[in-house]
Amino acid sequence: MANTGFLSLCAHGRVTGLAVEAGAGVSHVTSVCLGQTLRKGTQRLGVAGELLSSHLHRLLVESPNQPLALHALTRKTLSQLKKQCCYVSLDYERDLQDQGCHHPARFQMPDGHWITLGKERFCCPEPLFQPKLLQHSCPGLHQLAWQSLQTVPDHARRDMLGNIVLSGGTSMFPGFPERMCLGLNLLSQGTGTQIDVLASPERGTAAWVGGSMAASLTSFQRAWMTKGEYQEHGAEYVHTKF
Repeated sequence: MANTGFLSLCAHGRVTGLAVEAGAGVSHVTSVCLGQTLRKGTQRLGVAGELLSSHLHRLLVESPNQPLALHALTRKTLSQLKKQCCYVSLDYERDLQDQGCHHPARFQMPDGHWITLGKERFCCPEPLFQPKLLQHSCPGLHQLAWQSLQTVPDHARRDMLGNIVLSGGTSMFPGFPERMCLGLNLLSQGTGTQIDVLASPERGTAAWVGGSMAASLTSFQRAWMTKGEYQEHGAEYVHTKF
């Protein structure tokens, strides 16, 4: 068992940094210092992939130009539609007002119908940065990341700023890394700090990659619980190992 934020950092060869995870069920920000997660630096956002899929479905159903078949879209098809067509806007309010920014994308549904997405393409992932669009009162993911950085001891903050790692399938939206970077730099104005984020093309599976790396370490093998130990001592034995 391990913290997924730490594992995401491991995938980038780091044991100190800030992991910004956007997954299927929940999004997290986790600060890690020398392999230890900092409880005060852990933030949670209840907006993630599954909720964004539902949000996209609602946006499409409310559109007057789409076929009635949209009401019966499956979760799998919605996920494919979201991954294929949606992106994060770098200036949401401008794009929302400027019809020329609504570059359409077409998607063929399983029943053969074609649907066209306009502003839905960037409206779908926007609640990651503006949760209020889904009636969530918490700050956006970039704001949570900034709040987490403020809890880190001064001597470790510089290392954190240079090791902000993105991970999780929902972080794979085109424009997501750039929006995170833009949001963090706007929040850091006046501090003289330029913030960059690390966004690997394989970040969608970063926690799994980091887990395989950690499990291959000799030091980790001492923490294994064998099948024989489990059968002899039961599930409670895990507490003697971790």
